[in-house]
Amino acid sequence: MTDLTDLRLSYQKGELRRDALNPDPSAQFALWLEQALATDMPEPYAVTLATADGAGRPSARTVLLRGHDERGLVVYSNYDSHKGRDLKLNPQAELLFYWPQLERQVRVSGRVNQLGEQESTAYFHKRPRESQLAAHASDPQSAPIASRAELEAKFAALETRFPQGQPVPKPEFWGGYLLTPAAWEFWQGRPSRMHDRFEYLVAAEGWRITRLMP
Repeated sequence: MTDLTDLRLSYQKGELRRDALNPDPSAQFALWLEQALATDMPEPYAVTLATADGAGRPSARTVLLRGHDERGLVVYSNYDSHKGRDLKLNPQAELLFYWPQLERQVRVSGRVNQLGEQESTAYFHKRPRESQLAAHASDPQSAPIASRAELEAKFAALETRFPQGQPVPKPEFWGGYLLTPAAWEFWQGRPSRMHDRFEYLVAAEGWRITRLMP
């Protein structure tokens, strides 16, 4: 076994105070995301998406956040992928952002619904042409495939089917998901593992903010 017990960092870069928190977690997240985007971290909009199937078996993977507004947070995927099948059976999920250069973490959980077709189509046509073709080529996503050559042959056939200059249609099996937050947690690393953690939960009066033990 590889021994990692002596590897550790002391978090020194910030603090999080209750009186500094925005009462709206969406606004607090927007501020932190803006600060993360201003660093040289690669893809600070990359996020771990955790789902579970109908039997409660969990799975997690990294996806890219592609939108954030008052409704919630948006990611895109193949609806027949592993995550898509999970969400059909259990439409609850959690997103986890980790920004090591800021020593920060954000968790947000809630119900997930598919975006409308118009919004998904608009985003699909903003993607690079190669990504549009790949969305078709990788169907059914997460299914076994015999070889890399077979995948590349599917991609080449699509390049012939949709020649340069011809629009690539959005597949019916591909589109966006909107996570509507029911809970947020903001974590700021502190020295001696005395971290700052604040949880936002939906309440009748809006959002209830609670400090959590580190």
